[in-house]
Amino acid sequence: MSTTSHLILGIETSCDETAAAVYQTGFGVRSSLLFTQIELHRPYGGVMPEVASRSHIEKIHLIVEQALSNASTTLAEIDAIAVATGPGLPGSLLVGSCFAKALAYESKKPLIAVNHIEAHVFSPLIENTTVPFPHLCLTASGGHTALFYVEDFGKYSRIGTTLDDSAGEAFDKVAKLIGLSYPGGPLIEQLARQEHFKDSLHYPRLKKKSLNFSFSGLKTAVLYDLIERGAFDLKTKTFLATDDPTLIRMVASSFLVCVGDIFVDRIAHALTLFPDCKAITFAGGVSCNRYLNDRIAQIAHNHRISFFSPAKHYCTDNAAMVAFVGSFKMQQGCFSPLSVDIKPQGD
Repeated sequence: MSTTSHLILGIETSCDETAAAVYQTGFGVRSSLLFTQIELHRPYGGVMPEVASRSHIEKIHLIVEQALSNASTTLAEIDAIAVATGPGLPGSLLVGSCFAKALAYESKKPLIAVNHIEAHVFSPLIENTTVPFPHLCLTASGGHTALFYVEDFGKYSRIGTTLDDSAGEAFDKVAKLIGLSYPGGPLIEQLARQEHFKDSLHYPRLKKKSLNFSFSGLKTAVLYDLIERGAFDLKTKTFLATDDPTLIRMVASSFLVCVGDIFVDRIAHALTLFPDCKAITFAGGVSCNRYLNDRIAQIAHNHRISFFSPAKHYCTDNAAMVAFVGSFKMQQGCFSPLSVDIKPQGD
């Protein structure tokens, strides 16, 4: 791949983050801005698609302008515009895609459509230039959970996926069951830490060897356990033990440990099927979780291979990862026509 230095403008609006970044080949991230909509969606207990797309429309122009300014560059100096075109919320993706197309048309710059999941897969490499190939990558967030065999830049295959809920979605649903606010992941980890990450409730695990993930059964097991304890009213869907912090901590801790067990089990099985892997990477919003990071780092250590995870600000949805993928796609000559469509369900 060519080492010619290019400036890539990245745009990310796949869900509820309005983001823009400038990446320079051979230098790194020149700027990365993000407007998070968490406070807009908190009252609803999850992302409201219409609210998300409206917010993107309001913020995207300002965010892109500021990203260029912070990088001390202009649109005229940008070599290509990369934009996440899916998977994600249709309305949100349309805002970013249309804005990027308009910029590309007006400035006569090439457009690069980037798969949002691919951006997460390669996000650990933004700052870790020593990540070896081939390696395993686990991506986990509110919208997806998948395991990839990564052979090179742009060359990867999905070897495992979730059969139902994503890990991030399961975190939010379990958090809601025990009366916690949105987003649930950080709160569950905080409570689990107070319980010293003990699995006091002993939820069942799948015994069949597989590379796929399933979190719906775990969520249901938590619900049934709460019902049996008289801590949840199924008819009114109300948590009845808000005054029992011990139970809340136990549920949070046990749930988190179970998620860790599932991750470790799938990765361990994958390493037996792909013994040439030289590293494990962990990306996506759920990779902000230090406990899960430590569990995966430990299995890498046990197999005497390296472990990498992005910096926290590159774990959640961001435009730096889109610009980074755009940089190597440009070097590979992978451009997109202005007619390229969004792919809400992914490729």
